[in-house]
Amino acid sequence: MTLNENADIDTSQVTDKRGSGGGSLGGLGGGGFPIPIPGGGGTLGTLLVLALIVAGTFLGPKLMGDGGDEAGGPGVDQTCSTANPDRLNQSECRNALYVNSIQAYWRTALPTTFGEQYQQVDTVFFAQQVNTGCGTADSGVGPFYCPLDDQVYIDLSFYDELASRFGAKGRFAQPYVLAHEYGHHVQDLLGTSDDVQRRSEADPGSANGLSVRLELQADCFAGVWAKHALETKDAKGQPIFSSLTQADIDQALEAAAAIGDDRIQSQAGGRVDESKFTHGTSEQRSRWFGTGYQTGDGRQCDTFTKPV
Repeated sequence: MTLNENADIDTSQVTDKRGSGGGSLGGLGGGGFPIPIPGGGGTLGTLLVLALIVAGTFLGPKLMGDGGDEAGGPGVDQTCSTANPDRLNQSECRNALYVNSIQAYWRTALPTTFGEQYQQVDTVFFAQQVNTGCGTADSGVGPFYCPLDDQVYIDLSFYDELASRFGAKGRFAQPYVLAHEYGHHVQDLLGTSDDVQRRSEADPGSANGLSVRLELQADCFAGVWAKHALETKDAKGQPIFSSLTQADIDQALEAAAAIGDDRIQSQAGGRVDESKFTHGTSEQRSRWFGTGYQTGDGRQCDTFTKPV
């Protein structure tokens, strides 16, 4: 994977709160679709967060962030400016450009594929802890999308965790993670998340199974974006990516497999308990990402009527 050195980085699509600290709003009281980190020290723990969401208990008020830098604050603007020859070696700049690409794709694809208009949302970079519309989250929760304030949240140190704990060391694992979270935003816009909530409330015993299908669809949407990543352009029409190889796609497949429920449970030292799955097995996650990538068509990501 090679990013285009001439591409403009639209830092208005990210908010950098890494220097602002956290605050306390109680627990992450509903909302958010994290990638599971066993024993990560999350405010409530990933599985409990998912259980709260799928059960429809959105407890937290629609709180705004904790202050901190404004979107695209001066630090990010300066670091990611074309005047900085080292900008693409900076994690925040690469991730901002990934966000630009993902949103550029869905801005066009959502209306043409599903007949819905895309609504742009920010990605918030934070360190250790952040206040969100869904409550307080810490880094142990992992990256997540909060539907109550329509923002994606990530502590960029998660990528170190992804590489060291899960063995997903390839750089393309990073845009896969972001594309997965933006897949949840797409589900929110399409009403899929609300439908899952209603179905889970009507039949609580189906909650985990529905959560798995929701997560696998987000993986599939990530694969769809990856198929079209080379087509995405910045505001001036410059390609965002210069190259994308099969090796890059393999890195995303490896990352998807690395965070399957079965592998995570095994690594945590427990037995594999399918009844507690919330995201899908390693095989399912990589297969559905592959489905999205192979077809390049979001309509093929119907994990709710097809066998998973």
